[in-house]
Amino acid sequence: QAQLVESGGGLVQAGGSLRLSCAASGFTFSTYNLGWFRQAPGNDREFVAGISRDQETTYYADSVKGRFAISRDNFKSTVYLQMNNLQPEETAVYYCAAVAAGLWNVHSSRSYDYWGRGTQVTVSS
Repeated sequence: QAQLVESGGGLVQAGGSLRLSCAASGFTFSTYNLGWFRQAPGNDREFVAGISRDQETTYYADSVKGRFAISRDNFKSTVYLQMNNLQPEETAVYYCAAVAAGLWNVHSSRSYDYWGRGTQVTVSS
């Protein structure tokens, strides 16, 4: 059974940093493209970052470019999201997601096969 478990969320002051992790199991991690999304109360789930299965290609929402970095360790079956200079409006539940290699609309939550339960990130002003 495929499973994704996020960790690393918490409370941070504006301008601070957090590193999220997402540990995968139950599927062949190295053959899946991965993404991070976030959802604030009352808002739709939005794309944050994505990374191809071979780690050669990364994608970012315009709002996080230059501040966030996605990476993966295929030996550990884990994907990471380093978040720097966090802002209060980025308070949300952050989710990781996986999709089998193939046609991949990295920005669309509908493209993904598996989802974690999320980790809360709260940024205070």
